Amino acid sequence: MKIVFIVFAWFICCTVAAQDAGPQLSAAIKKLETDDQFKHATISLYVTDSKTGKIIFAKNEETGLAPASCQKVITSTTAFALLGKDFRYVTYIGTDAPTDKKYDAANLFIVGSGDPSFGSWRWKSTSDSSVLLKIGNVLLQRNLFSFEQRIITNDQLYGLTPLPEGWIWQDIGNYYGAACFGFNWHENQYDMVLQPGDVNAAAKLLSTKPTLPLADIQNDITTGKAGSGDNGYIYSMPYSRLLFAKGTVPAQHAPFSISGSMPNPAAVFNDQLGSYLFSKKIYFKEKSITANEAIMAKQPLKLPTQWIDSIFSPSFDSMNFWFLKKSVNLYSEAFLKSMAQKNTSATTDDIYTRGINTIKTFWKDKGIDADALNIIDGSGLSPANRVTTHALVTVLQYARQQAWFNSFYNALPDMNGIKMKDGYINGVRSYTGYVTAKNGAGYTFSFIVNNFSGNPGTVREKMWKILDMLK
Repeated sequence: MKIVFIVFAWFICCTVAAQDAGPQLSAAIKKLETDDQFKHATISLYVTDSKTGKIIFAKNEETGLAPASCQKVITSTTAFALLGKDFRYVTYIGTDAPTDKKYDAANLFIVGSGDPSFGSWRWKSTSDSSVLLKIGNVLLQRNLFSFEQRIITNDQLYGLTPLPEGWIWQDIGNYYGAACFGFNWHENQYDMVLQPGDVNAAAKLLSTKPTLPLADIQNDITTGKAGSGDNGYIYSMPYSRLLFAKGTVPAQHAPFSISGSMPNPAAVFNDQLGSYLFSKKIYFKEKSITANEAIMAKQPLKLPTQWIDSIFSPSFDSMNFWFLKKSVNLYSEAFLKSMAQKNTSATTDDIYTRGINTIKTFWKDKGIDADALNIIDGSGLSPANRVTTHALVTVLQYARQQAWFNSFYNALPDMNGIKMKDGYINGVRSYTGYVTAKNGAGYTFSFIVNNFSGNPGTVREKMWKILDMLK
């Protein structure tokens, strides 16, 4: 009887706490609306009881707002459901027969399946050195030392347009704006290594890591004050050899690196693979090429006649961990395209339209209006995306009921003592996730602000202060 009473008392305390949270949040949001930073902003906050789904607080919950990277929870949960936590990408290795018998093979083919982890440093098995070693060993074991023609890396799976509509020029040349190709390498990221000079003087370009073959870099980056941080931006587009760099890097004695997105990751891979195989005395008669380069040059696209091996990615739940923890936009777009590929009922050939329709259809069946997910990419990088906080909470509540929930939950970043995904683009701050109060009450929430003014750091502090009321 005593145990029953304790449980009943605990339940009453949680219920009272939930009832108290609503008025506190209401007062706090009203105060926030009078703050000068939010004078012209739209604020949306939606909070439910995690166990019962009861609404604790709702403000503009059906208003579509730019969600920034909080949109990734939609891509993540949909991919868990449609691809499965054990889903893996496969990169294939193949050859074709030579016309001259003095050669061991004609071409070496590396055929991509859109794997965003290929060449990534986040796992030992996927690192660039591990991948090159694997391919080299495959050739050595099969006594393939001389090739009549070249390396052909097939990046054609998603066609010639690797970017979604709506990404802005300022983003796509930088590492976080890396495009998703049919073949990805080193997360399509490179480092531009610079040597800062005196304040206001030019910062000298030392190198890029990895090397970008035939890149023409116009470097206008100058040196800022010591401690001023990375304020350098790179401007480029897919397949372009011309890159523009401007902005500032901090004054310091050591070199300073800023990260950009590879315009042609398959070409970078070909360059690295060719150099590695040459060191192992494996030779090619002709210069390597990518499938998309061949298509743009109106050359016939050759295909392998024999598969000799393959390389698997980590499982989806392992990739999802880094995807959410580090908010890697490339993984969002790769997962979106993979869901589109799997959706054989789609009626359009456009990969992004297929992927987005797949997501909308999935959530419509779960009760989310398609217009509440007005999205054009998988990552939230485009400022044109519009999502409601009600939809985000519904997605999170659905995830709680699934067998893969622990993997999803563990991948959410830990911020301010809360398990939540954050998002930030110009004029947008967002947070969505789960919080447990001291008394054991659990809440699922989504909090988005659009069009704030001033310092985004102080906006974050003010939003976190409101979320603290749920602890």
